[in-house]
Amino acid sequence: MRRTLHRLASSSAALAAAAALLVAASPSGHAAAPGHARSQCPNGYVALTFDDGPTPATLPTLLSRLREAGARATFFNQGDRSQARPDLVRAQRSAGMWIGNHTVTHPHLTQIGEPAAFQEILGAQQILHRITGEWPTLFRPPYGETNEQIRRHEARLGLLEVLWTVDSRDWAGATTAEIVAAARTLRPGGIMLMHDWSQASVDAVPQIVRELRARGLCTGRIVYTPQDVPFGDTVFHAVATAP
Repeated sequence: MRRTLHRLASSSAALAAAAALLVAASPSGHAAAPGHARSQCPNGYVALTFDDGPTPATLPTLLSRLREAGARATFFNQGDRSQARPDLVRAQRSAGMWIGNHTVTHPHLTQIGEPAAFQEILGAQQILHRITGEWPTLFRPPYGETNEQIRRHEARLGLLEVLWTVDSRDWAGATTAEIVAAARTLRPGGIMLMHDWSQASVDAVPQIVRELRARGLCTGRIVYTPQDVPFGDTVFHAVATAP
């Protein structure tokens, strides 16, 4: 299992502003929820995301728990793992989840040079398109490592770069209780990083969703925002909104 050194960036004020500034120019869609949905989610939406899959040992249980909780999530899939288990990618779609690109083999994109970095992103696009019939519109660079060259590749392929505002630290061995506690720091528009191979994250899902609902928050999809969302020494432009 990878022990990735992720950077955590959270700014409640920036996220609230980001959620308010959602635009129809989003690569993937809409900015408003129906009235009844707003009443059920009075404080807005957050995004639960799972990287590195699909993982055969844990994904079926994770999908079951998300469905039972009435929640949807975004899965950033690796191309190699998707190619090995296309049935699991289809299972994600059948369960109503969103699927994003996480490169073919999970390299350090900023270190492998060109054209290798571009081919990692393009290759995952092609694999996921072959499996689902759709081109992913969301991309998460492995380890959260990005630069201007990577962002040019994303733009060329029509991808929105998605980093995160809350790190579960499941990659570092966080317990289920610690992951639930991390989710309590989510703010409207926020995006939480988890991994589909982490049993602790799988086990945390029911309580995370219950506590979000108690706070008037629902799980949503990820779209573009013009607002800068802080992430370490850089920013990104993605935010959670209504499905």
